[in-house]
Amino acid sequence: MGEDLRHGVLPGGPDTGATHPGAEPRPDSTPDGTPRIVGIVWGLLVLNTLGSAGAKTIVPLPRSLIQMITMGALVAAFTLALAVNLRLRVRPSAYVFLLTLLLVPSVISSVNLESGFGALFRCARLALFIGTLWLLSRWWNGGLTFVRHHIRMYFAVLGSVAAGLAISPGAALPELYGGRLVGALWPLTPPQIGQYAAVITGLTVLLALGRRTDRASAAMVIVPSLVLLALTHTRTATLGLFIGLTLAIGSLILTSAAARRFFTWAVLCAAVAAVGFASALQAWFLRGQSKENFSNLTGRAKVWDALLAAPRSTSEKWFGAGLGDKSFGGLPIDNSWLAVYQEQGLFGVALVAAVIIVLGGVALLRPPSLQRACAIFLISYCAIASYTEAGLGDASPYLLHLALAASLLATPVAATPLSTPAVPGRRIPRWARDREVT
Repeated sequence: MGEDLRHGVLPGGPDTGATHPGAEPRPDSTPDGTPRIVGIVWGLLVLNTLGSAGAKTIVPLPRSLIQMITMGALVAAFTLALAVNLRLRVRPSAYVFLLTLLLVPSVISSVNLESGFGALFRCARLALFIGTLWLLSRWWNGGLTFVRHHIRMYFAVLGSVAAGLAISPGAALPELYGGRLVGALWPLTPPQIGQYAAVITGLTVLLALGRRTDRASAAMVIVPSLVLLALTHTRTATLGLFIGLTLAIGSLILTSAAARRFFTWAVLCAAVAAVGFASALQAWFLRGQSKENFSNLTGRAKVWDALLAAPRSTSEKWFGAGLGDKSFGGLPIDNSWLAVYQEQGLFGVALVAAVIIVLGGVALLRPPSLQRACAIFLISYCAIASYTEAGLGDASPYLLHLALAASLLATPVAATPLSTPAVPGRRIPRWARDREVT
């Protein structure tokens, strides 16, 4: 605290990064003043949301071991976040508040134990996840620090996927998944890999357009990520990437010449690809499926119809059947809205809808900026993916993407000088030391 005062900034809080001219950032902090340990916490949250179910790995990993690692990562993330924010200073966040409210139907439905004791375990996991986000909200100031953490961590995950492909192509492209890319070192499914590749590709493109990274560094992330995305044959991630980028870049067109040039070239390239490679693109998109199988979304529609037709009590209709493994009748639901309806009822669906509406509304009200464009990309991607992927009602990468969007939409807090300047040997009143713009 003493060093913060000597540098003329407020101790802690989201305004830590605001310094007076000539002040040097602390060695254990990023240039914007965010403690470096916050990046470690974010990485642990990423590890926790990787999941424990997926393809067979080269070295068999017991599911119990994977769950121990992922849950241990969450406990460690909460502990480190608490250690770096011992005063429990948080910023008001409608997003995290709505997630906190989502705990209510989750607990009410889970205490009935219709989904077993695992439901209570998942409630505890969601509570720890939300608690960690509250602790991290102290450093949500509309900066790009968390974007860089996000890209680094998921690029490291994709690096493990690429390593598995290089070590054992047969295990990474198994026939069980139709030759689609899976995680051979850590059990990751094609949709997971596609999601991570699409998200960091979109964010990196936007950083490059905003001149927050050089072209060489951007290409080192974008090119391998697109290759891995293509190998997964994940249609949802591909559509989410292109639609999300279109909306995000569209928000910058009026204020950025680079965005206008990129948009123009992207449209021309898309038109050429649509004409010259129409048959190849159609074959990639269909993945060898019949039109009937494609029309019912690879069997998803049958599960959805059965879920909606199942009888429910009034309690199950409003609060759900408890947090489970996002399946119905032993088959994956693969739809965030129906998964939330099944596990957290109509109350949960309303809260998740409020999350998307609030974040989207705030993004539309913000003036054009790179941060706003990144938030629009993340919100639109998650909204698109929610149709064929579950995850908006439980601790998942999608909630982490939306948390990143919330951090980008947070209003920056400028530091204000202390009313009593710091003089060597002079005692500073407690009220002045703890003063903080909230």
